[in-house]
Amino acid sequence: MNYSTIKKVVACSMVTLVGFAATAQETTTTTTTTTSSTATVFGGRAQYRTWSLGVNAGVLAPIVPFGTNDYADWESSLGYGAFLKKQFAPSFGMKLDFHRGNVKGNADNNEGRSSIAGMPASFDTEIHYALSLKGVVNVGTIDFLRRDNAINFFVQGGAGLVKYKPYPGAAEDLQNVRELFIPVGAGVNFKLGNRVALNLGYDANFLDADNLDGVWRNGSSNKDKWSYGYAGLEFSLGSSAKPSLEWTNPIALMYDELKDPTLRQEVEALKTRVSTLENTVNQLSADADGDGVADRFDKCPGTPAGTVVDGSGCPLTHPEGLGLTTGTAAGSVIQFEFDSSVLRTSSYPVLDAVSAELRANSGSNATLEGHASAEGTDAYNMNLSRDRANSVKTYLVNSGVDANRLTVRAFGESRPVASNETEEGRSQNRRVEIKK
Repeated sequence: MNYSTIKKVVACSMVTLVGFAATAQETTTTTTTTTSSTATVFGGRAQYRTWSLGVNAGVLAPIVPFGTNDYADWESSLGYGAFLKKQFAPSFGMKLDFHRGNVKGNADNNEGRSSIAGMPASFDTEIHYALSLKGVVNVGTIDFLRRDNAINFFVQGGAGLVKYKPYPGAAEDLQNVRELFIPVGAGVNFKLGNRVALNLGYDANFLDADNLDGVWRNGSSNKDKWSYGYAGLEFSLGSSAKPSLEWTNPIALMYDELKDPTLRQEVEALKTRVSTLENTVNQLSADADGDGVADRFDKCPGTPAGTVVDGSGCPLTHPEGLGLTTGTAAGSVIQFEFDSSVLRTSSYPVLDAVSAELRANSGSNATLEGHASAEGTDAYNMNLSRDRANSVKTYLVNSGVDANRLTVRAFGESRPVASNETEEGRSQNRRVEIKK
């Protein structure tokens, strides 16, 4: 059989089958309804069918369409095989592949090359098995123009072991030869149904030896090769409730998940909650008179601009503010519990008054002097007094006073204002004095 003729026949067959499958795909798309899938974008491979089994048959020949071939006058013969495939992603899988058959040729016409001593007039080598592990890359699974793609082109390659019996009459050690080989190929899959696909493919197999035809070529490093063109069926294994990973379009899956009605409802509900929360915050923070105290907590609304107010929004001279005049920056004292630097809630009005005065007089500064009673060591009381002063500073800074206007000093137990012999006296010594 002439090589150019076989190429034309294969090419015409491929074009015809592609056209048939494309027509079948159009018909299937318009007459069936796509079933919904529970698969999610990051749900993992467990939500898909990932195993498949295939069988095929085709043509074996002792040549490949590129490189140098030993025989120009060759014969084609029947081959058959099977494979088991594991899909790891829509675009990639691994295949354990097998085929067998015979490769034949003769040297009646060697295209003008000089004959080589020992080359047989013909050969008929039986391939007992050609077993290989291949990586399969799908190059057509994701079709950005179509949601449901039924045509999938692929390329594959790997390595394997072949056992063969050369032409009759070969030496005894050539009757059961085992050699390594490298298969590379390409093909196309046509989705015929939820579980079945039609495979068309072509593999070029490169042998790591020069004895497929029963002899070694003297003085030549050219190694033998053979090809396998095939057609077959692939059957997806696993639960029918799961989609096949090989035919999954991740772009469409992501789109569907983003457009899921339940998700959209949750997003809209979240937007409503955020809007309600924003309105509530705006209401709570409303300050009509601009005195720094929200209307919700302002006991004296409508105070004139620039009026110094306390934490309840009342002027410091207003009856609501009486009793807080000791909370001015000069001479204010903040008391603390035993062994504690946590502010009492009763100190808040005094600190609010101090903050208001400092904010109203931007040129004034304050010194925060921390003290402690005599319980504990000197070093411990020094740190405790510093922590107390820093607690007052933190409160004032959070209320709007510039931290650079506040100075912290710690005196420990060295400056008592009352006797440390009584609890009443010790209580007075646990303090922070605010001074200008």
